[in-house]
Amino acid sequence: MTERKTDPPRVPPSPDDGQGAVIAEKQQQRTEPPRVYQVLMLNDDFTPMEFVVMVLQQFFRHDLETATQIMLKIHHEGRAVCGVYTQDVAATKVEMVMAAARRAGHPLQCTMEVA
Repeated sequence: MTERKTDPPRVPPSPDDGQGAVIAEKQQQRTEPPRVYQVLMLNDDFTPMEFVVMVLQQFFRHDLETATQIMLKIHHEGRAVCGVYTQDVAATKVEMVMAAARRAGHPLQCTMEVA
């Protein structure tokens, strides 16, 4: 007698066999640009104008003419924007200016605010 092979039992198709599969849409994630901060220098009656110009050139990379114009604006209007940066960079600039002023014995004040 010969042995007969039987077909395996039929299993109904499962829902995840690739037929009628659902494709999830990739959502675009939107990121906002970081907030920017203005670094401001404040006027006082004791810090020499030459020191302010030097600080503007050294820490904010302004040329002599631009640094002089900013220094005069600080002198006449009481304060002026030295540069606009992200929060971490602005905070670092403020600290560097304040440290340089303290080392030189000047009361120069530098702050930052949201632009």
